Amino acid sequence: MDHSPDRTLDAVGPRLKRLRQRRGITLSDLSEETGISTSTLSRLEAGLRRPTLEQLLPLARAHGVTLDELVDAPPTGNPRINLRAIPCADGSTILPLTRRPGGIQAYKFVLPAGRDDAEPDLRTHEGYDWVYVLNGRLRLVLGEHDLILEPGEAAEFDTRTPHWFAATSSGPVEYLSLVGKQGERAHVRAAPKAPSSR
Repeated sequence: MDHSPDRTLDAVGPRLKRLRQRRGITLSDLSEETGISTSTLSRLEAGLRRPTLEQLLPLARAHGVTLDELVDAPPTGNPRINLRAIPCADGSTILPLTRRPGGIQAYKFVLPAGRDDAEPDLRTHEGYDWVYVLNGRLRLVLGEHDLILEPGEAAEFDTRTPHWFAATSSGPVEYLSLVGKQGERAHVRAAPKAPSSR
């Protein structure tokens, strides 16, 4: 794979656009967050202008990614330390925060804005799940309970109880999840597959 600086910088524009669209925000919103003008952001996303480090830093901060992720830098060091995000077919992203054999694993989930009238697809599996909302609003359907978790709120439950997660229509949601081996299989390993038509 060619990781020359020119090719790396040329590829940043489309990645910036995808990150912004995944968050469901406008160029004006991003301009307010970063202090970079709307016209400059537009030119960066279109590949008509190459980003500087002074632009990449606030953009990475605003999108909640590292500079390495923003420019798709080649992996360095031990892959068990250099953890990469897992993009999923439904537009969500899973970022492993730990990677050790057995035991509890930590993940950050980013779900795109959802529909408030979405029909829950309840699942069950062995184990326990713990979630903590960082940003946005997380809809958690747990058995007969239909809950909205706000930033700073957490939930813990036995995953043998039918459950389902989604973002609300108000925008994307980011949350942390601690899961055991069974939960990892259910949420992470199966997540990148496209939903089957029934």
